[in-house]
Amino acid sequence: MDAPAQTETHQPTLRRALNKWDLTAIGINQVIGSAIFLLPSQVAAIIHGWSWIAFALTGLASLLVALCFAEVSSRFDSTGGPYLYTRAAFGPFVAFEVGWMQWFTRVTSHASVINGIALALGFYWPVVAEGTGRAAVIAGLTVLLTIVNVLGIRQSAWVVNFLTVGKLLPLAVFILVGFFFMNPSLFEPLQAVTWQQASTAALLLVFVYGGYDVVSVPAGEASSPRREVPFALIMTIVVVTIVMTLAQVVAIGTLPNLEASNTPLADAAFLFLGAGGALLIGLGSVVSMTGNIAGQILTGSRMLFALAENRALPDWFGRVHPRFRTPANAILFTAAVALTLALTGSFVVMALASSVARLVTYTGACAATFVLRGKRFEGVVNKPTFVIPGGAVVPVLAVLVSMIILVGATREQIIGGLAALAGGALLFALNYYGRRQAL
Repeated sequence: MDAPAQTETHQPTLRRALNKWDLTAIGINQVIGSAIFLLPSQVAAIIHGWSWIAFALTGLASLLVALCFAEVSSRFDSTGGPYLYTRAAFGPFVAFEVGWMQWFTRVTSHASVINGIALALGFYWPVVAEGTGRAAVIAGLTVLLTIVNVLGIRQSAWVVNFLTVGKLLPLAVFILVGFFFMNPSLFEPLQAVTWQQASTAALLLVFVYGGYDVVSVPAGEASSPRREVPFALIMTIVVVTIVMTLAQVVAIGTLPNLEASNTPLADAAFLFLGAGGALLIGLGSVVSMTGNIAGQILTGSRMLFALAENRALPDWFGRVHPRFRTPANAILFTAAVALTLALTGSFVVMALASSVARLVTYTGACAATFVLRGKRFEGVVNKPTFVIPGGAVVPVLAVLVSMIILVGATREQIIGGLAALAGGALLFALNYYGRRQAL
């Protein structure tokens, strides 16, 4: 019932090869990037002893949003995620803005993270930190991961799964070994925090936990998406909440003056594991960011594919490679835009829109969860295989959690977000006009 508008029936289709653990790995990859290795000190500097509690509470708040995604995703089995949900609930224009903003976030995040990889490697190999060396790392890694994505969804899943394990192992070592070296005296008594401190920390942590919304995007390549996507969404939040909260606890308990550290996990690991521990965390951060980029290409390209499949973008973006059965055109375009942003540095300005982009995606999906329960959608969309208990309570709370982004956003972020939305509206209008002219 949720099938998209079809093009020519003889066209090759995407291969359904992802299972629930592949989808979970995609989610973990998108949430755990570079932030967990760098931000524990920044959060501690804002709210001090509350920081580990804030990590746990933000995980629970993110679970509210993830539960909404889980219910609404259990109605659909095609590629597109939040785009499909908002299209069914609110129509093509709102849905296009959601899909456009999600793709926008993917390419800007790719550009930002891959520059972080060059800087991280530059610590050990200075030649790649700037100039030609930096460009070579950025271009080489983007091209390599693009080729993997074009070759097949299974190849992409293998890479993502491998890099997920590669990022979780160093964090597991840090947490398990670090527990034996914690100093209880480093946990200062909880102090009163101002509303400004709380809102600033909340906004920062919402971004730390961001990315799980893409789990449902490649549903059209999952073997049983209406059951596997909800599982992967919930499991993603459970895993990352445990890992991030425990990592913050160990960082507080092992690193004196945590708030002053620029590389808190590496500095803490150096104290109880020596230089080898710091290297382990440093390399772990590179693996983590690489996995993040692999997921950005995979999910960003599928969003373009979904828009084209539903005739919201030119058909070229929706073409499937006849041999590899991947959306090769969408993959190549997504990677090319991300690479251009990364090499020119223009992602720094465009990243201002990312806060509003997340607000649009989260709020759209949470609101769609409630709307699609209405009687007028019976027989129009599939019945959910997963239903959140408690009626409207969780969707309403999830929308309020999403609004934290708007409350904490700066004036520049709001202006950037509105500009991105305006750009999306223009693209929608151009595509609509072009298709009308072609009739």
